[in-house]
Amino acid sequence: MVSCTLHTISNVPNSRSTSAANSAPPATPALDGPYYDDLWTGYVFPTLPATIVTEADNLQYRMITGNEHRLTADPSLYQTVSTSKGKLANPGLVLQLSIGQSTSATRKAIANLFYRGVLLQRPVEIGERIETTTTVLALCDSRAKGDLNRGKVLLGIWTHGDNGPIAQYQRCALLPCRGEAPGHAEDVGSASSGDTPDYAGAIPADWNLSDLSGLDWDVGQSKADIMWDHIDMAPALARMTFNQAIVHRSPMESAYGKRLVYGGHVIALAEASLTRLLPGMATIVGWGQCSHLGPAFEGDTVSFEHTLTRTEPAGPGQLLHIRTIGFRQDGSTRDNAEATSILDWESVIYHR
Repeated sequence: MVSCTLHTISNVPNSRSTSAANSAPPATPALDGPYYDDLWTGYVFPTLPATIVTEADNLQYRMITGNEHRLTADPSLYQTVSTSKGKLANPGLVLQLSIGQSTSATRKAIANLFYRGVLLQRPVEIGERIETTTTVLALCDSRAKGDLNRGKVLLGIWTHGDNGPIAQYQRCALLPCRGEAPGHAEDVGSASSGDTPDYAGAIPADWNLSDLSGLDWDVGQSKADIMWDHIDMAPALARMTFNQAIVHRSPMESAYGKRLVYGGHVIALAEASLTRLLPGMATIVGWGQCSHLGPAFEGDTVSFEHTLTRTEPAGPGQLLHIRTIGFRQDGSTRDNAEATSILDWESVIYHR
């Protein structure tokens, strides 16, 4: 399982590199920008609003995705498993809020290329306030497309809350230039580069998993979810998570001539698919990597195939490493549908 080398905030330089462009982003988020040639390694973006996770957020996330995570849906089961008197925020929702809070960096994004080393460090309960810091880790010019110069931006993301650190990971976005490419050539890596986070260290070791279902899945076995799904309410998920990427709001900003669905929406549907196949899921502790292989649009039909690649003991349960391939299904019936790969996602699940 692969992931990222995760820098600490204290190691991020505060000064601008000598190869940076000539203009700095404003101290507060600008509606037009940032562009690739605005940025320099070490730049810390203005923060988007902190948010308190509510039961309404859990419900809306379930409405949009169909997520069946039992400890989230049934507070009494969560309280039995955890001995907490609180209610669990859906771990997928927490990551979606974290990603959304990082998008002051990607308002002008052409695409989000990959995530890696996603570590959800602990469970979050309803009522906790969370906020996110986003920093430029590396910049690399990309090939121009026609007259448009572009570049890859590797972002380091740290989310924390009232009770301490919550999540950390990296993602790489493709941004347009205002003008000429600035000549950056730093190593942004790939979805499969870097070190492995301490997933086992993130599990809630004091949970009692005896009331959860056991695992009925062999290592190496692939399972196709027969419940194909439909993408709708895409702007709702973008709005509720503060996602600023304009291509998810306006078809006029998209190279496809129609509004591009946020890639995390496809991930959220893939995660919902896993909750149907894994009723004994305790929580998600991370993603090994995630690559968006193709675009998705409102109204698309999607399907998912999951492969259990390995397991490892962890506390009273086990960690499942699962690779998921997502497909857009084009056609009028299931029999004549043509599948196009749009997602390659590796998740790490804590399970009985």
